[in-house]
Amino acid sequence: MDTAPIPTATPPTATEAPAPDRPLPTSPDDLLARLAALGIATTTHSHPPLHTVEDSKALRGALPGGHCKNLFLKDKKDQLWLVVALEDARIDLKRLDKAIGSARLSFASAERLWDCLGIRPGSVSPLAIVNDTQGRVKVVLQEAMMAHDLLNYHPLINDRTTAIQRDDLLRFLRACGHEPSIVAFGWPEDAA
Repeated sequence: MDTAPIPTATPPTATEAPAPDRPLPTSPDDLLARLAALGIATTTHSHPPLHTVEDSKALRGALPGGHCKNLFLKDKKDQLWLVVALEDARIDLKRLDKAIGSARLSFASAERLWDCLGIRPGSVSPLAIVNDTQGRVKVVLQEAMMAHDLLNYHPLINDRTTAIQRDDLLRFLRACGHEPSIVAFGWPEDAA
């Protein structure tokens, strides 16, 4: 396992709001340098800020690979979860807890997102695990998403999209001290 140090600043305290002018603990350039130091090749595309899956679909054109959405959740026992799935996956929080082995789930606050992953809403990404140096967040990757060789995520900010190979994503998460769970979830519309 690669164990190169992770460039990151001291994370803010839980009481600090994610001010729009506050610098990220790890910049997108630092993240990309970290990936390169691990021997992970990526391709990053710049674009206007994207806030939703619909924004992404409208703008991306023919960008190859699996396009994803990310949910930063907490359960009733206060465990934090980063759930990453294909953009069209239907995720029912009332069923997801059973699939991933959590207590009842709800969305975590923007303040907690900033405190734990050093990013703002709209930029959630598995690449933000670089900032979870205390191992507070459990990472869950959708099995169907992992069938794609190439995956697309924001590199800590939503005005860029970084394409990374599936196996390199796993290697990066492990180098950051996180062993992700790969779980089958995301139900078709008629399976409610």
